[in-house]
Amino acid sequence: MSRFWSPIVHSLTPYVPGEQPQMTKQIKLNTNESPYGPPPAALEAIRAATGDRLRLYSDPTAERLRAAIATTHGVAMDEIFVGNGSDEVLAHAFQALLKHDEPLLTPDITYSFYPVYCSLYGITHEPVPLNAAMRIDVEDYLRPCGGIVLPNPNAPTGIALGLGRIETLLRAHPDRVVVIDEAYVDFGADTAIPLIRHFPNLLIVRTLSKAHALAGLRVGYAIGQAHLIEGLNRVKDSFNSYPLDLLAQVGATAAIEDREWLARTTGKIIESRIGLTSSLRGLGFEVLPSQANFVFARHPDRDAVRLAAALRERAIIVRHFRTPRIAEWLRITIGTDEECRMVTDALDAILKQNAD
Repeated sequence: MSRFWSPIVHSLTPYVPGEQPQMTKQIKLNTNESPYGPPPAALEAIRAATGDRLRLYSDPTAERLRAAIATTHGVAMDEIFVGNGSDEVLAHAFQALLKHDEPLLTPDITYSFYPVYCSLYGITHEPVPLNAAMRIDVEDYLRPCGGIVLPNPNAPTGIALGLGRIETLLRAHPDRVVVIDEAYVDFGADTAIPLIRHFPNLLIVRTLSKAHALAGLRVGYAIGQAHLIEGLNRVKDSFNSYPLDLLAQVGATAAIEDREWLARTTGKIIESRIGLTSSLRGLGFEVLPSQANFVFARHPDRDAVRLAAALRERAIIVRHFRTPRIAEWLRITIGTDEECRMVTDALDAILKQNAD
């Protein structure tokens, strides 16, 4: 602590990102990164841009990237906002659209950055408990509020809502913004983008860190009607007019345009997820029905902290949350088929060892 801090700094509890371990020959399955390399077209575009152009500022409007996103999703360019990762896009949405007199509603078990943004921007926040099946119950959100933020699929559970349930929320809150965080939607859930045309209160936030395998590039975007996007741009241009550098823009544009690569790699991850789920259940784990690039699992007879530590001794890194309600669960990112096999082999050996 420092006497030079502004008062708000004393009250902040910052978000803690997933560990980036420095171990060699590790199997890193803790931060939901893609097990496959970025699209070759993105790498080539980045290589081609590393020249004299780097002495110039990047396009503050990211016009080519927004055009590619608009074409891909069938929306207008003025319905697209881009930022330095979906975290920055979300941060601007909290500040521009979600600060009202009534509390913002989010699930109690969800992406833990949401309450951090509320604390940072002075937004009253009310967590809504998941039900006994670890699902979002839409009926619990049909009450007065200052807005709603939901990941779909949710993290860390991986469970998704159908579009009918999202439409119910939008109709119930016509005067409040509903943000749907679709970081994992490409792994089997239904996108809410078709609802944009009918609901002026819907903002969708997406990222290229997961399905597009560009976590290191830091690119995210939002889709919503133009009046919502204008609010985000007003905040962005009051904070940083150049959030995306040249390399991020050209790499992300190439990745968005390579739809065949996206379909192929997400298909492989979905198949691996099905296999890993089956194998974990065969070992006695309860595994929630995931539509993300990870699974959420617990063993009825084993402590999650000890399981995570035992895996780490074998250079396998998974995510454990020391959080009420989910302290006995592990979140395991979907790796390659070989990595998934090594995880289940290691867990099988750990369970047998503990049983002796």
